[in-house]
This record gives sequence, structure tokens and C-alpha cells, in this order.
Amino acid sequence: RAFFGRVFNHPHAVFTEEMLRPELQGADIFADGMDNIISTQKRIAKMYFADGTIEQACPPLKALLHIMANDEWEGKGLNHPQIRALFTRESVLSSDWYAARLAAKRKVDQKLWRRHVDYLARFLKSKSHADEAERLGIAAALERARQTLARVESPGYAESLRGTLGAEPIRA
Repeated sequence: RAFFGRVFNHPHAVFTEEMLRPELQGADIFADGMDNIISTQKRIAKMYFADGTIEQACPPLKALLHIMANDEWEGKGLNHPQIRALFTRESVLSSDWYAARLAAKRKVDQKLWRRHVDYLARFLKSKSHADEAERLGIAAALERARQTLARVESPGYAESLRGTLGAEPIRA
């Protein structure tokens, strides 16, 4: 807010007129800019391979990182129909990796709401906190937390998450 916001308030102080109006650039400057973008994408994608995090990527992202780093994945380029199909809503929602993300999100939420219920129950039982518990409405908060935990633990909860990002299975 204090520093970066100034870029948006006064872009002319950071960016030249040519940068702010790419349509005024010549073809050589545009091509140089594209080369910079592509080489940066390749460099960043290769970092995923170097540190092994490529193995944690979901299949569409893994394919994209392979293409960014090596211009192909399993012999297919970015415009191949099978690659494009990896990114459709239907493909994502019906995939095993997405189901694993929803199951992981459910586990993460269960742990979180169990912690909330436990903490509020302990707070409510503490005699030294009785006045504060009353003032803060802890009994009502505990009831809401128990209701939320029951919802999160219900069989239909994972399905209610469909369409969300879920959670990394490694976090569960």
C-alpha cells in the first residue's frame, strides 16, 4: 500500500510512454519483449524440475510446465487437443487428482473445526474466564462450531466442495 501503490497512482514515474502503450512499439521491440517473456517462463519452469516439485503438480499443470520447459509433453505441444482437454471443467471435475484435492480439503477442514470446538470448550470450562466467556458469547460460538464440524464431517461435504480448489493432498 505504501510503496507499490505508487506505481498505480503514478505509472508514468515507473514506466515510459512506450511501455504503457505497446501498440506504439516497433516489431523488433515487441519480439524482444516476447523473447524475454518466453525465456523467463522456461527458466522458471525448469526450477520445478530442478527441485523436484514437478512431482507435486496436478496433471494439467505438470503438462504445462513440461511444455514451458521443453516445448512438448509426451510428444504433444500446447495446441494438441489432448493437452487442451486437460484444462476443461469436465476433465478437471472428473479426475482422480481433483477428487484427492477435495478429500484433502475435507480433512483439513475437519482438523480445523475440531481444533475450534476443542479450544472453545476449554475456554468455556475455565472458571477464570467465565465472565469473558459470557461477554463474548462463547457458548453460542461453540454451538456454531459444533454445527460446522458436523457439516464438515457429513458424507456430502466433499461433494459440496466440488468446483472449489480443494487443498493440496500433501497438506492433509
